[in-house]
Amino acid sequence: MNDLRHQQPDEVDRALLAELARDARTTNAQLAARAGIAPSTAHARLRALEARGIVRGYHASVDQTRLGRGLQAMIGVTLRAGSRQESIERFAAEIGVLPQVIELFFLSGSDDFQIHVAVADSSELREFVVRHLSAQQTVASTRTSVIFAYQRNAVAASFE
Repeated sequence: MNDLRHQQPDEVDRALLAELARDARTTNAQLAARAGIAPSTAHARLRALEARGIVRGYHASVDQTRLGRGLQAMIGVTLRAGSRQESIERFAAEIGVLPQVIELFFLSGSDDFQIHVAVADSSELREFVVRHLSAQQTVASTRTSVIFAYQRNAVAASFE
């Protein structure tokens, strides 16, 4: 018997996934029509994609500007050498829950982390960097880049 959890998505699955990535609120009937399959098949396929862990959730695209957080930035963070695993885990746990943080990436390379933040203005960005990053003894350096524009093509999976 085939283990569905390890099967790769076929052409129909990829059509359903592409449509959901474009608009997660697409109805089952619309999904079926766009994939060229029956609504019952679309429903079964989507449930199978969820059961296999390929579709892990449905997400809203939030306009940060309308929430008063019109300035976004990427902040590269390098931690000091030392008890790295403990520092990395503590840093991620503390920073990842801050309301300004949209995404937190743990990386290889010169930066240990990249933090995508949304704040009201440059003063709030400065305060975030000084209060939450530079003030930590485990942080060796930060590099901040303001985001002028961005395009999201897909929602990435979490690293759990």
